[in-house]
This record gives sequence, C-alpha cells and structure tokens, in this order.
Amino acid sequence: MDFAFTEDQRNIRDAVLNHCSQFSDDYWLERDREGAFCDDFYASMADAGWLGIAMPESVGGAGLGITEAAIMMQAVAEAGGGMTAASTIHGPVFSLEPIDLFGTEEQKQRMIPPVLSGVEKICFAVTEPNTGLDTTKLKTRAEKVEGGYRVNGEKIWITNAHVADRMMLLARTTPLDEVKNKTHGLSLFFTKLDREKVAHQLIPKMGRHAVGSNMLFITDLFIPDEDLIGEEGQGFKIILKGLNPERILLGAEAIGIGRNAIQRAARYARERIVFDRPIGMNQGIQHPLAKCWMQLEAANLMVMQAAIKFDKGEDCGVEANAGKYLAAECAFEACHTAMLTLGGMGYAQEYHVERLLREVLIPRTAPVSPHMILNFIAEKVLDLPKSY
Repeated sequence: MDFAFTEDQRNIRDAVLNHCSQFSDDYWLERDREGAFCDDFYASMADAGWLGIAMPESVGGAGLGITEAAIMMQAVAEAGGGMTAASTIHGPVFSLEPIDLFGTEEQKQRMIPPVLSGVEKICFAVTEPNTGLDTTKLKTRAEKVEGGYRVNGEKIWITNAHVADRMMLLARTTPLDEVKNKTHGLSLFFTKLDREKVAHQLIPKMGRHAVGSNMLFITDLFIPDEDLIGEEGQGFKIILKGLNPERILLGAEAIGIGRNAIQRAARYARERIVFDRPIGMNQGIQHPLAKCWMQLEAANLMVMQAAIKFDKGEDCGVEANAGKYLAAECAFEACHTAMLTLGGMGYAQEYHVERLLREVLIPRTAPVSPHMILNFIAEKVLDLPKSY
C-alpha cells in the first residue's frame, strides 16, 4: 500500500500550481465582483492541454486517469481560485466521459476535440425544478420525429449554460408510465445549444458569481439522431458511470479550498501581533488550525482511494461518496476556522477567506446533499433499510 504520488503525478500538481499562480487573488475577487465568466483562465487551461487530462490521446487528451484529474483540480482550487476556478473547467474535465465510454468513434472525433481545445464550451443539463435528486421523474421530453427528436422542458442549476455552445442533455424519450423499470426511457444527448430554442435565466446566488447557474427553458429544440449518446432509453445507466468521477473531483476541489484557507489563516496568525506576541502562539489559535489540517489530509486519502479504485475499474461508489462527504465537511470547517482566526478581517473581502467560505458551501451541498450520502452509506455499508 503506497500513499505517495508518482513522480509524474507530483509534476502535474506542481505544473498546475505554477500555471494558476499567474492568476492572482485580486483576479478572482474581481471576477467574483463582476460576475463575468473567466474566459482568459479557461483559454489558458485549454491552451496548456489541461482540459483533456482524462480523455484519450486519440481525441486530443492526455490519456490519464481520474486520479490525475483529481490532482489537477485540487491544485486549481488550492492555488487561490477556489470553486470559481474549479467550476470554470470542471465540466470539460469530467462531463465528456459518457461520450468516451458510450459514443461512436464518429461522435468522439466530432464532439470531444473542440471542447478540449477551448473552441467550444459545454454545460451538463440534468437537474429539473420539481424533481431534485429523483432523476427518474424528469419531465423534459424528447419526442421522436423524423431525423431526430423534438425536446421541450425546463432545467435548473445548469452551470455555465449562459456561455455554453453545447450541452449534455438528459431527457425522457419514453413516458414514465410506459416503462417497466423507472430508470428506463431516459436518453442522453450531446447537442448544439440553440439560443433560439433554449432560453436561459441566471440564478442570483451567494457565491461563485463568475460561474453562472441557470434556469433553462427548452421549447421545440430539434436534436438530430446523430447527437444521441448510446442507446435510446439507456441514458440513466450512462450518466451513472459519471457520478463517481464527479464526486471524486468535487471532493478533491473541496480539499484544495480548505488547504488554501488554512494556509492563509496560518500566515495571518504568524504575522498578527496582539498583546506583544503573534496570535499564532496561542493554543486557542493553533489547535483548531492543526485539527483542520489533519481532517483535510485524512479526507484526502479517502478521495484519492476512490480515484485509484475507479481507474482500476473497481467499484468505488462507497469511497467516492464518503470522500466527497468528508472533504466537503472538513473543508467547510477549515474555511470557517480560518475566518475566525482572522477575526474581523476574516469578514473582509481583501483577505479572501470570506470568498472561500462562500464557495466551499457548493461541494458541501452539491451535486448530492450530505444527507443523501449518509443514506447511501447506511444502506450500502451498514446494510440498513433504504430510507427514501
């Protein structure tokens, strides 16, 4: 059992940290204030080839695994950009997995390279206003017509849909009351986001203002047959393949945010003089920060274990969910502790801790709530009755 990174993995971490260092704390604060998409950061990561870290070389990727993607995304968040930086590129890094796993060779060559090169931006449109995590009850309908499908419905909390060129869309092709198994009849598409047929509305929110969350209103959108990913009606099974990688990456990003917050707090505690001594001499400051460091590093081991198991083709659902839960909870405590360490200045934008605290609530809440993860662990690990 070896918990150490390989030399190549260490090089990935160092290279990403170095690349992201050109984007200062003030850059991220300004993007947060303006609410403007980070086009220059996105372009720089695409130009450097990082968007394709987990995609095959045959489509312009690096051919590495989710472990390397997690290392990269953790470094992106840890460098100071937090969830804003991570969410700017999170989609391309993981959302193309369904095409790679279930798409035809023609689809892979047509759909993936433009995203990895930065020419096209994408969004992942699954969640709906009235269904939440009950994905089998999606209302968006894709009705079969000559040459393709006609789609109508609504989606919510769709990240970067306001700047996306294409979307990964899950819609029901067979009504729920006509299928024997409720997970059947959902189909996955990767298609052009036609602004004449898909209207968006930004959702005002607490943080991560530079990465927009959207309501989508889809009216008579035509999707050609060639944009269907995998078999019709098997979309639910297909997206399940991407749930564990998403949880792994969110967990890694949360760890990165927590580490950054603790680093800021420790630096402040070394420099802040009160009663003729640095406040970092006080155990009331030392102990909470030390506890947060230990919790973050322990959570990171679970996240990386999940990533390694996924790359080996092993079942990693328990580890991926546990890692995401632990990372988010520990990162939240780290950010809160950092704010308390700075006292009043922790509430000031110029010290950036308040930004990290707002943003760390995202992995704590999404893409699955901590309560649902606890339900999952209770059922799958402890063999307790299913509660939902």
